Amino acid sequence: MTFLHFAVLAPFLFAVLVPFLFKYIRKIHTGWFVLFVPLILFIYFLSFISVTSDGRDELQRMEWVPSLGINFDLYVDGLSLLFALLITGIGTLVILYSIFYLAGKKERLNHFYVYILLFMGAMLGVVLSDNIIVLYVFWEITSISSALLISYWYSKKASVYGAQKSMYITVFGGLSMLGGFSLLYVMAGTFSIREMVGNADVILGHDLFLAAMILVLLGAFTKSAQFPFHIWLPDAMEAPTPVSAYLHSATMVKAGIYLVARMTPVFAGGAEWFWIITSFGIFTMLWGAVSAVRQKDLKAILAFSTVSQLGMIMSLLGAGSAAFYYMDGDNALYTTAILAAIFHLINHATFKGSLFMVAGIVDHETGTRDIRKLGGLMTIMPVTATISFIGLAAMAGLPPFNGFLSKELFFTGITNVVQYDMWNGDTIGMILPVVAWIASIFTFAYSAIIFFRTFRGKFKPEALPVKKVHEAPAGLLISPIVLAVAVLLISIFPNMLAYTIIEPAMMSILPGILSEGSAFYVDIYHWHGINLELMMTAGAVALGIVVYITMDKWSKLGIYQRERDIMTAAYDNGYDLLIKGSQILTRAQMTGMLRDYLVYMLLFIVGIMFYTMFRFEGFHFGMDNASDIDIFMYFILGALVITVLLLPKVNNRMTAIILAGFAGFLVAFIFTVFRAPDLALTQLMVETVSVLLFMAVFYHLPNLTKDDITPLTKTINIVIAGLAGLMVTLVSISAFTFGQTTSLAAISEYYIENSKILAGGYNMVNVVLVDFRGLDTMLELLVLGIAALGVVSLIKLKVRESDDV
Repeated sequence: MTFLHFAVLAPFLFAVLVPFLFKYIRKIHTGWFVLFVPLILFIYFLSFISVTSDGRDELQRMEWVPSLGINFDLYVDGLSLLFALLITGIGTLVILYSIFYLAGKKERLNHFYVYILLFMGAMLGVVLSDNIIVLYVFWEITSISSALLISYWYSKKASVYGAQKSMYITVFGGLSMLGGFSLLYVMAGTFSIREMVGNADVILGHDLFLAAMILVLLGAFTKSAQFPFHIWLPDAMEAPTPVSAYLHSATMVKAGIYLVARMTPVFAGGAEWFWIITSFGIFTMLWGAVSAVRQKDLKAILAFSTVSQLGMIMSLLGAGSAAFYYMDGDNALYTTAILAAIFHLINHATFKGSLFMVAGIVDHETGTRDIRKLGGLMTIMPVTATISFIGLAAMAGLPPFNGFLSKELFFTGITNVVQYDMWNGDTIGMILPVVAWIASIFTFAYSAIIFFRTFRGKFKPEALPVKKVHEAPAGLLISPIVLAVAVLLISIFPNMLAYTIIEPAMMSILPGILSEGSAFYVDIYHWHGINLELMMTAGAVALGIVVYITMDKWSKLGIYQRERDIMTAAYDNGYDLLIKGSQILTRAQMTGMLRDYLVYMLLFIVGIMFYTMFRFEGFHFGMDNASDIDIFMYFILGALVITVLLLPKVNNRMTAIILAGFAGFLVAFIFTVFRAPDLALTQLMVETVSVLLFMAVFYHLPNLTKDDITPLTKTINIVIAGLAGLMVTLVSISAFTFGQTTSLAAISEYYIENSKILAGGYNMVNVVLVDFRGLDTMLELLVLGIAALGVVSLIKLKVRESDDV
């Protein structure tokens, strides 16, 4: 294992130590120990800048399940390094902030830091994995750990609701993405992303291309809160502010952005990829901006603004994918959108992270985030107000802040689509800059709402839960100040990251389209003269001011009063229908009668087996190689048949147990005759123990009583039992005669030939269970372990009556 692998696993390994640190070193805040993990990793990843800046990348291999092509291969290039630095850099500041934010003695810090370390490690695994199956494993860990973080204050119904919603939506997307990955493997014959990029032409021309693309985009859209899957993000704001600042501004919601950027070389070049991403992204930007203006809670406004900003970045990735159609990386007309996406990705992490922290500070010091109760805090909290102004000005796209620079590039990238002479870019594409401009008007409006409704106006101490409001302590201010300084540094020196971070990331998203020896031209500056982009910015600011000034008039409209997203209502109604439908289905199935359970199971198994055998021509009949059966075997089989037929007629429990045991012993005898002593011994032991246990238990129970069964029910029972028996018989005969009637070799031949060579064992049954199907056995043990943990948790969990769960 290389140090790069250790860097990904380090958060997981340190998470094991957190409970012990919390328990035995209570005098020191647990966060101080955790702080060193992302800080050291951030410094380590900085060392790769020299590698990626030179146009090189680094691949570290580690075998995991090589027989299936699943390996823990890590890949560092410009794109993955950018995200790794964001994950560890913002992670360091968030953990520092959390030390002062979660300072109460009653806080379950051991849980918080275990969850956040799990999330950090999973995000690093997502952005650094070259193998898509490994990426998927880490992807789902992010969903689980984020849900745990959102429900950190589990006594609040809203926290549990937000965690459940995020889990349902993101896991749905993750499973869809896994389906897309499976189709990609079918098309490309590999799980490696790098190798898929090399086979992009094969994938683009394959019949499964569209299906794989849509499934992968479902995973990206759900994780990055694109319409209509955006509804989980506002409800996730019930998490502690450090979680919101980390997951929902810089890391988790950017996972979908990363996936689209990473898969662009695989899927780009087709009209479907271009229009789906661009149109969904630009509509999400508008929807989030309009929704943000209606909110009254600071974090809710920021949540919908995040939805809008994510839509903006997503639309840029879609627009920039056209570069693969032209295969022209030297022309800025096609590559500016990708440049804008990367630059705004960085800028958004800086100003949005600081704004979430400011919202937490306001809540921490005033006891509320309701803008109707806030106001006049500038004179009381001047440092917080200054940080907020810098972040909001950047988010609103005001010069000279970094948000203005990336917003100008955004307008350039979107308006360039009109000049594309393919996929109706010169006609339908004209809608994109119009929608982008309208969304920018509302972006300025909600930025003004946050600042002026919180820090300007009249101070209303009587409306605040906390009567003595003061500036936040230095510990809470350090992290947002660092991010605000980052905003200013990028604003003053916009090209400081041009060829160390931005250009290498562009190379990763747009590989192979540059002419030999050239590089992407990255030169970001403030003044471009009086052009269309500047006029769009000026118009957005002017109309945004009008929207804000006239709020008192139009805020009385019904649409403004409805803070709840209409798609959330659709989700809630769908969820209720799903619950009701499952209850109806459960009542139909869970009748309490063993007979009904067997009917459902047997009908399903028989139906699936018969369909599969007919569909794939699996039935084969031929008894040429059948062995001769000795005469005494007929007596054994006859005794077995008689025993089984007698069982339904017996009314005494003890007699039934003895007959069932006798049948089992006869089966063991058959195993012995056919030279399977290990199976016979296992059967004898199981039957002996079962008979003894049943006799000990059922001795104290009354005799069996027969139920009154109608002739129709008896007929159904006979038919189903007969179909099940027929299915087992036909499948057994087909398996026996498979090699005789087809040119294909039976699978048993593989085990006969390879049991000794590959597994070092002669007992094929043991070899199959332990080696060839070792993964199945491991997962079975995992299921049993989870069940055991669930039982232990139920026993130990003590929910206070006052808890509102």
